[in-house]
Amino acid sequence: MKTIGVLAFQGDVREHLAAVEASGANAVEVRTAAELARIDGLILPGGESTTISKLARMFDMFDPLKASIASGIPTFGTCAGLILLADRILDGIDGQETFGGLDVTVRRNAFGHQTESFETRLAFKGISGPDLVAAFIRAPIIEQVGPEAEVLATLTSGAVVGVRQKSILGVSFHPEVTDEFRVHRYFIDSMVSA
Repeated sequence: MKTIGVLAFQGDVREHLAAVEASGANAVEVRTAAELARIDGLILPGGESTTISKLARMFDMFDPLKASIASGIPTFGTCAGLILLADRILDGIDGQETFGGLDVTVRRNAFGHQTESFETRLAFKGISGPDLVAAFIRAPIIEQVGPEAEVLATLTSGAVVGVRQKSILGVSFHPEVTDEFRVHRYFIDSMVSA
Protein backbone atom coordinates (compact mmCIF):
# COMPACT_ATOMS: atom_id res chain seq x y z
CA MET A 1 0.00 0.00 0.00
CA LYS A 2 1.33 3.42 -0.97
CA THR A 3 1.80 6.13 1.66
CA ILE A 4 0.62 9.62 0.78
CA GLY A 5 1.77 12.53 2.92
CA VAL A 6 -0.32 15.65 3.41
CA LEU A 7 1.67 18.78 4.22
CA ALA A 8 0.20 19.60 7.63
CA PHE A 9 1.11 23.22 8.38
CA GLN A 10 -2.26 24.78 7.57
CA GLY A 11 -5.36 24.16 5.45
CA ASP A 12 -7.60 21.18 4.60
CA VAL A 13 -5.31 18.57 6.15
CA ARG A 14 -7.94 16.32 7.79
CA GLU A 15 -10.12 16.33 4.69
CA HIS A 16 -7.21 15.23 2.47
CA LEU A 17 -6.18 12.52 4.94
CA ALA A 18 -9.73 11.13 4.84
CA ALA A 19 -9.85 11.33 1.03
CA VAL A 20 -6.55 9.44 0.71
CA GLU A 21 -7.74 6.70 3.10
CA ALA A 22 -11.05 6.45 1.21
CA SER A 23 -9.01 6.06 -2.00
CA GLY A 24 -7.20 3.00 -0.70
CA ALA A 25 -3.82 4.42 0.34
CA ASN A 26 -2.16 5.07 3.69
CA ALA A 27 -2.34 8.75 4.74
CA VAL A 28 0.12 10.53 7.03
CA GLU A 29 0.75 14.12 8.09
CA VAL A 30 4.06 15.65 6.97
CA ARG A 31 5.79 18.40 8.96
CA THR A 32 9.46 17.34 8.93
CA ALA A 33 12.11 16.32 6.40
CA ALA A 34 12.24 12.86 7.97
CA GLU A 35 8.49 12.41 7.42
CA LEU A 36 8.85 13.74 3.86
CA ALA A 37 11.51 11.12 3.12
CA ARG A 38 9.16 8.25 4.06
CA ILE A 39 6.28 8.95 1.66
CA ASP A 40 5.46 7.83 -1.88
CA GLY A 41 3.42 10.91 -2.83
CA LEU A 42 2.72 14.39 -1.45
CA ILE A 43 -0.43 16.52 -1.21
CA LEU A 44 -0.26 20.29 -0.75
CA PRO A 45 -3.69 21.21 0.64
CA GLY A 46 -5.93 24.19 0.14
CA GLY A 47 -5.57 26.91 2.74
CA GLU A 48 -3.56 30.15 2.56
CA SER A 49 -0.61 29.88 0.18
CA THR A 50 1.44 32.66 1.80
CA THR A 51 0.93 31.20 5.29
CA ILE A 52 1.93 27.71 4.14
CA SER A 53 5.10 28.96 2.44
CA LYS A 54 6.06 31.09 5.48
CA LEU A 55 5.51 28.14 7.84
CA ALA A 56 7.57 25.92 5.53
CA ARG A 57 10.41 28.46 5.84
CA MET A 58 9.96 28.76 9.60
CA PHE A 59 10.17 24.99 10.12
CA ASP A 60 13.10 24.49 7.69
CA MET A 61 10.90 22.59 5.26
CA PHE A 62 10.83 24.98 2.29
CA ASP A 63 14.04 23.74 0.66
CA PRO A 64 13.41 20.01 1.33
CA LEU A 65 9.92 20.35 -0.18
CA LYS A 66 11.21 22.26 -3.21
CA ALA A 67 13.98 19.67 -3.72
CA SER A 68 11.60 16.69 -3.36
CA ILE A 69 9.15 18.17 -5.87
CA ALA A 70 11.98 18.98 -8.30
CA SER A 71 13.36 15.45 -7.96
CA GLY A 72 10.01 14.00 -9.06
CA ILE A 73 8.05 12.92 -6.00
CA PRO A 74 4.41 12.68 -7.19
CA THR A 75 2.78 15.86 -5.89
CA PHE A 76 -0.87 16.98 -5.90
CA GLY A 77 -1.83 20.56 -5.05
CA THR A 78 -5.38 21.82 -4.51
CA CYS A 79 -6.23 25.56 -4.52
CA ALA A 80 -3.43 27.07 -2.37
CA GLY A 81 -1.42 23.93 -3.14
CA LEU A 82 -1.73 24.73 -6.86
CA ILE A 83 -0.41 28.26 -6.18
CA LEU A 84 2.54 26.78 -4.28
CA LEU A 85 3.39 24.56 -7.28
CA ALA A 86 3.11 27.31 -9.91
CA ASP A 87 6.27 28.76 -11.43
CA ARG A 88 4.57 32.18 -11.77
CA ILE A 89 1.93 34.00 -9.67
CA LEU A 90 -0.25 37.00 -10.50
CA ASP A 91 -1.70 39.09 -7.64
CA GLY A 92 0.71 37.56 -5.13
CA ILE A 93 2.02 39.48 -2.15
CA ASP A 94 5.50 41.03 -2.28
CA GLY A 95 8.16 38.36 -1.92
CA GLN A 96 5.70 35.45 -2.12
CA GLU A 97 7.57 32.19 -2.70
CA THR A 98 6.47 28.97 -4.34
CA PHE A 99 8.00 25.51 -4.49
CA GLY A 100 7.50 25.62 -8.27
CA GLY A 101 7.57 22.77 -10.72
CA LEU A 102 4.43 23.52 -12.74
CA ASP A 103 5.05 25.62 -15.86
CA VAL A 104 1.91 27.69 -15.33
CA THR A 105 0.91 31.22 -14.41
CA VAL A 106 -1.72 31.27 -11.65
CA ARG A 107 -3.85 34.22 -10.53
CA ARG A 108 -4.65 34.17 -6.80
CA ASN A 109 -8.27 34.67 -5.66
CA ALA A 110 -9.41 34.86 -9.28
CA PHE A 111 -13.09 34.45 -8.38
CA GLY A 112 -13.15 37.08 -5.64
CA HIS A 113 -13.92 36.82 -1.95
CA GLN A 114 -15.17 33.91 0.17
CA THR A 115 -18.77 34.97 -0.47
CA GLU A 116 -18.25 34.33 -4.20
CA SER A 117 -17.35 30.68 -3.64
CA PHE A 118 -19.36 28.20 -5.70
CA GLU A 119 -19.77 24.57 -6.71
CA THR A 120 -20.07 23.34 -10.28
CA ARG A 121 -19.69 20.16 -12.30
CA LEU A 122 -16.80 19.66 -14.69
CA ALA A 123 -15.24 16.99 -16.85
CA PHE A 124 -11.72 15.86 -15.93
CA LYS A 125 -9.47 14.19 -18.51
CA GLY A 126 -8.50 10.72 -17.29
CA ILE A 127 -11.48 10.33 -14.94
CA SER A 128 -14.51 8.47 -16.27
CA GLY A 129 -18.10 8.58 -15.12
CA PRO A 130 -20.24 11.63 -14.38
CA ASP A 131 -18.67 15.08 -14.20
CA LEU A 132 -16.86 15.92 -10.97
CA VAL A 133 -18.45 18.03 -8.26
CA ALA A 134 -15.93 20.86 -7.86
CA ALA A 135 -15.94 23.43 -5.03
CA PHE A 136 -14.19 26.72 -5.73
CA ILE A 137 -13.37 28.63 -2.51
CA ARG A 138 -11.31 31.82 -3.01
CA ALA A 139 -9.80 29.79 -5.82
CA PRO A 140 -6.98 30.60 -8.22
CA ILE A 141 -7.27 30.31 -11.99
CA ILE A 142 -4.57 29.03 -14.32
CA GLU A 143 -4.07 31.88 -16.79
CA GLN A 144 -1.15 30.52 -18.80
CA VAL A 145 -0.09 26.92 -19.41
CA GLY A 146 3.44 26.19 -20.58
CA PRO A 147 4.26 23.59 -23.26
CA GLU A 148 5.19 20.88 -20.73
CA ALA A 149 1.86 21.04 -18.85
CA GLU A 150 -1.32 19.26 -19.97
CA VAL A 151 -4.77 20.76 -19.36
CA LEU A 152 -7.07 18.28 -17.59
CA ALA A 153 -10.08 20.42 -16.63
CA THR A 154 -11.72 23.68 -17.69
CA LEU A 155 -14.83 25.58 -16.70
CA THR A 156 -17.52 26.27 -19.31
CA SER A 157 -15.96 29.74 -19.67
CA GLY A 158 -12.77 28.07 -20.89
CA ALA A 159 -10.84 28.96 -17.72
CA VAL A 160 -8.24 26.28 -16.92
CA VAL A 161 -8.71 24.72 -13.47
CA GLY A 162 -6.71 21.47 -13.68
CA VAL A 163 -3.27 20.64 -15.09
CA ARG A 164 -0.68 17.89 -14.97
CA GLN A 165 3.03 18.12 -15.71
CA LYS A 166 5.05 14.91 -15.34
CA SER A 167 4.81 14.03 -11.61
CA ILE A 168 2.79 17.12 -10.59
CA LEU A 169 -1.00 17.52 -10.53
CA GLY A 170 -2.61 20.88 -9.72
CA VAL A 171 -6.28 21.86 -9.46
CA SER A 172 -7.98 25.14 -8.56
CA PHE A 173 -10.82 23.46 -6.71
CA HIS A 174 -11.26 21.43 -3.50
CA PRO A 175 -12.15 17.78 -4.25
CA GLU A 176 -11.51 16.95 -0.60
CA VAL A 177 -14.50 19.00 0.64
CA THR A 178 -17.08 17.50 -1.75
CA ASP A 179 -16.08 13.86 -1.12
CA GLU A 180 -14.98 13.75 -4.78
CA PHE A 181 -12.42 11.01 -4.18
CA ARG A 182 -11.94 10.25 -7.88
CA VAL A 183 -9.29 12.99 -8.16
CA HIS A 184 -7.30 11.48 -5.29
CA ARG A 185 -7.68 8.02 -6.88
CA TYR A 186 -6.47 9.44 -10.21
CA PHE A 187 -3.41 10.89 -8.45
CA ILE A 188 -2.66 7.67 -6.55
CA ASP A 189 -3.35 5.25 -9.42
CA SER A 190 -1.83 7.12 -12.38
CA MET A 191 0.97 9.06 -10.70
CA VAL A 192 2.02 7.42 -7.43
CA SER A 193 1.44 3.74 -8.24
CA ALA A 194 2.29 3.92 -11.96
